[in-house]
Amino acid sequence: MSDFWMYFQLAWKHVIDIKSYNFILFLIALAVPYSFKEWRKLLLLLAFFAIGELVVLLLSFFGIVIIKLNLKESLIPITILITALFNLFVIGKSHKGNGINLIGFFVLFFGIIHGLGFSNYFKSVTTGNLSAKILPLFEYTLGIQAAQIVLVLLVLIVSYIVQNFFRLSKRDFILVSSSFLIGVVLPEIIKIIL
Repeated sequence: MSDFWMYFQLAWKHVIDIKSYNFILFLIALAVPYSFKEWRKLLLLLAFFAIGELVVLLLSFFGIVIIKLNLKESLIPITILITALFNLFVIGKSHKGNGINLIGFFVLFFGIIHGLGFSNYFKSVTTGNLSAKILPLFEYTLGIQAAQIVLVLLVLIVSYIVQNFFRLSKRDFILVSSSFLIGVVLPEIIKIIL
């Protein structure tokens, strides 16, 4: 149980680390358009994201997928930018009947990209042969998922407070939040490109 708690905490701390805030920003961008009433959709998106992360962690773990660190670091801000831009373009449009297929596909793909960001960190904190690392991988993944759920829950709470107590419309909340996220990651992307 102590090993479980150790890997769970490592993952938790890795997700909520303010120094590597891009993961937090992505979760904010993902959750901003949703409310508590739409928790099932949001939970499904988090599941798609988790599957993408887990698949790439396993592939990386077994040496099937190897990617340079700087490429991973440049792709993560791009996922935030795309998600925030998507929020702006679909703001105020009805999602009834659209399903979650296209959004789910992109979230799965973004989970793969973010999983690449976790892979080197996970490899650096585990020791032993491959079979000894499988259980810690799942323990680590559970920690990542728990941190994601807590962060998304916080976004939903802030969204509820802002919309119900400060009377900011959902549309305006999405507009302000997504614009802020774009403003934060755009200079980072420009710096990477240049």
